[in-house]
Amino acid sequence: MLTILRRLVLEFSQEPELEQALRHLVNQIKHALSTDCCSIYLADYSNQHFVLMASDGLATNSLGHTVIGFSEGLVGLVGQREEPINIANAQNHPHFLHAPEVEEEELKAFLGTPIIHQRKVLGILTIQQKEARFFTENEEAFLVTLSAQLATAIANAEARGIIRHPQDSGWLKQLNGIPGAPGIAQSEILVSQPKADLRTISLEKVTDKAEQTRRFDQAIIKTRKDFEELALKISDKIADDSLDIFEVYKQLLDSSHLAEEINAKINFGWSAESALKQVVDTYVVQFEAIEDSYLRERASDIKDLGNRLLMNLQQPITVAKQFPDEFILLAEDVTAAMLAEYQHKGLKGIISLTGSNNSHAAILARAIGLPAIMGIERVPLAPLNQHLAILDGYSGELFIDPNDNLKREYQHLIAEEHALMDKVQQVKELPAITKDGKAIELHLNAGLSSGFEHSQHAGAMGIGLYRTEIPFMDRNCFPSEHEQTVLYQQVLSAFPNKPVIMRTLDVGGDKSLPYFPISEDNPFLGWRGIRITLDHPEIFLLQVRAMLKASLGKNNLEIMLPMISGITEVDDALRLINQAYYELSTELNLDEMVTLTRPRIGLMIEVPSTIFLLKELASRVDFFSVGSNDLTQYLLAVDRNNARVANLYDSYHPAVLRALHTISQESSKYLIPLSLCGELAGEPAGAILLLAMGYDKLSMNPHNIARIKWVIRHIDFQRAKVILSHALKLSTAKQVHDYLNEQLENLGLGGFIRAGI
Repeated sequence: MLTILRRLVLEFSQEPELEQALRHLVNQIKHALSTDCCSIYLADYSNQHFVLMASDGLATNSLGHTVIGFSEGLVGLVGQREEPINIANAQNHPHFLHAPEVEEEELKAFLGTPIIHQRKVLGILTIQQKEARFFTENEEAFLVTLSAQLATAIANAEARGIIRHPQDSGWLKQLNGIPGAPGIAQSEILVSQPKADLRTISLEKVTDKAEQTRRFDQAIIKTRKDFEELALKISDKIADDSLDIFEVYKQLLDSSHLAEEINAKINFGWSAESALKQVVDTYVVQFEAIEDSYLRERASDIKDLGNRLLMNLQQPITVAKQFPDEFILLAEDVTAAMLAEYQHKGLKGIISLTGSNNSHAAILARAIGLPAIMGIERVPLAPLNQHLAILDGYSGELFIDPNDNLKREYQHLIAEEHALMDKVQQVKELPAITKDGKAIELHLNAGLSSGFEHSQHAGAMGIGLYRTEIPFMDRNCFPSEHEQTVLYQQVLSAFPNKPVIMRTLDVGGDKSLPYFPISEDNPFLGWRGIRITLDHPEIFLLQVRAMLKASLGKNNLEIMLPMISGITEVDDALRLINQAYYELSTELNLDEMVTLTRPRIGLMIEVPSTIFLLKELASRVDFFSVGSNDLTQYLLAVDRNNARVANLYDSYHPAVLRALHTISQESSKYLIPLSLCGELAGEPAGAILLLAMGYDKLSMNPHNIARIKWVIRHIDFQRAKVILSHALKLSTAKQVHDYLNEQLENLGLGGFIRAGI
């Protein structure tokens, strides 16, 4: 039975058209279970009924026409109860609904199971038999298992434009996806097809192995150069850690395993293209089978890398492509590299048929300020080219060929959005101070990337979180003390007279080093952050020494310790920092004009255990900084990168807000400065709550600095405290969101959370 199930699911997934897939499926189920009829009904929520879409056993002319209300018949009962119903003689059941057009008079036995996706009933799968009997437990288990696997595919049915309701006609007008980045765009669609596609390669063997190796080596060199140029193109628009995305491509390209496997295939006689295809396909299959959504998204990076290598292997004759003045980019899989390639050519927004808000393209779009929608699956690309579209990155809605009324409405909303952004930029260089005089400092989250000049003009008062992982990731061995010193000097010099908080090496979890692999069953609860560097003091001491050397003559360095869970870790880290400080004090031959200053030391509050140790920790360090992303993850026991539970990850969960409030109250009691770095700080509602709680500093990406300044400058501190007081009394995240959205609307700040002012 398991073999049959796998075959049915595979065949269903390979069928490009859903209606044909459903017809084939009911036929296969009917024969696999040796029953007399199998049918699939799909839910139409606009009309509150189920539509008979496919059947092998019921009248053919009833397909697409027979409807059963959500509260009618046995099909409606299955939907209402959201569980299988197994009846020996359906026609004797009180809920039986006679529909003459389906011609089911001879069918007695009935088994129906709901098709449910994310708690929503999408349809009903039924089997029927002439003999009056109960279906067996095995038959019921088979049908339940199959319906569960069908749910995801059917969830995107309307988005694919395959299911048409009787009242619909013409082109599909609206698609729904995952909001990837906020904002609105109205422009024609530019469909981007891959310049080279590994799926088109036929496997072939050759005799000139040396020539194939040479071609592959040249392709690697050219591809590496391509990625460097793409990163340079986009660095003038952003300069925070979002640029680190391109380091992932370089790491994949420099991976010895990837090159070795491809060369091994070449040595076995395969052409360079064939070897590349086989190895990349293997990696893609492995990544796409991973349940974790963040890791699964890396299959996109592998495919993009493979296609770019193929393009440089084939060395096609390039023809200059004509671009419209403005366009929305649509591709099966929009990648960060594609975004960098198109963003100077009139790009107004992006739509990706696959991916999620964890996709590198979505991360980069948010950093740049481009609206984006992800995860609109199975829409045919070619027919959408040059069609006018409206992209709503707030709601995830995409309108194709909108009517004049909708165009006018969104043109008005876009004008309002631009007007709001223009106003926001006016306060960029002004202090973040409320209408009644309460001030808060806004700082940057940053990583090691070029273009600090851009960040300097964002209006921030310094760097609140500088991630030091990049120089460690972008190489084949640990960087030397001198190399780190040079890099840290660049950062500290870019922000003279402003504090720069450098976090010590924080790898592990979802960040690994190619030359220092860590394999764990549960990496987010494993060997990461301070745990690694304390176990390897030679790495920690080298990094701290480099930071201290880089700060000579600048005196704006502050050091922050990540992933602290207890007092011993802090004591051990402080001992090593003091050791590095005293070693350098004696080693360096400094004149009277340059002194080595011991920097302020802080720690990240991101592991829940630290909430109960704040008194002891406050006596040891100079400041606290809450890492709200990880703190939320650990408090709620939710991997935010896992699509199955991502809806449970919410920084506005009452438990998270109360924890943040407790941290603030305790920090105030012990007179220790408190900041927060995380997505919550860059959100208008989050900034208001944190301001009211008493956080001294908020750290965010450059794109959000001016927006949050505007919000802070348009609210009274006393009003913020009233909002906080009420929010802390609410018991669900939905209640909190609804209340905060209502308050933002009342404050005239609704334009930051939806389209229009």
